[in-house]
Amino acid sequence: MQVFRDIQAVLFDLDGTLIDSAPDLGGAADKMRLDRGMPSLSAERYRPMAGAGARGMLHIAFGLSPQDPDFDAMREEFFANYERCMTHNTYAFDGVQEMLQTLEQRQLPWGVVTNKSQRFTNPLTRSMPLFANAGAVVSGDTTPHAKPHPAPLLEAARRLGVDPGGCIYVGDDERDIVAGRAAGMRTVAATYGYLGSQLDTGAWQADAEIKSPLALLQLLPGA
Repeated sequence: MQVFRDIQAVLFDLDGTLIDSAPDLGGAADKMRLDRGMPSLSAERYRPMAGAGARGMLHIAFGLSPQDPDFDAMREEFFANYERCMTHNTYAFDGVQEMLQTLEQRQLPWGVVTNKSQRFTNPLTRSMPLFANAGAVVSGDTTPHAKPHPAPLLEAARRLGVDPGGCIYVGDDERDIVAGRAAGMRTVAATYGYLGSQLDTGAWQADAEIKSPLALLQLLPGA
């Protein structure tokens, strides 16, 4: 197993990597269906698209795409619903808390880089004690660019006071790996969240893959 050397910090995507927010994301979309007299869909219908946020949820709930004329209005309705429920059924994946505590014991700073906007990222992370020791939380609108652009990752490294080349970025979407590589970081694909077994994450060309949060620790010195 590959062990990364000279690591100064670890950065993580949020949804699908550290936290399981699929129930609340799906719930926000399903409320829109119920409000229109449509039958509810199961949580498992929404789950595979949770990593795509509003776009994914509206596609499952209504078959909408960003090209549809109603998309912007429907997205804002979704956002309003999600804002009201986003902390109801969102939890850390099993093993995440122990993994983060171990990083802290090894004196490795860590942070979050998500495409979620600050409108949601800030209240969500503040509501969860899990993020009390995060050295940086960078949202999709913190910098002028969101992932797959490297700017948010470079901003997180700057806030942590570390060289980007000394960082690992862990994420569950191809854009995470693209962004990490563009930022000059080592990359790890997290396959335990929403992805399912049918997706070929090997095509992303991440430096490593992990099937559980705790597996990350085996890639770091001191394992």
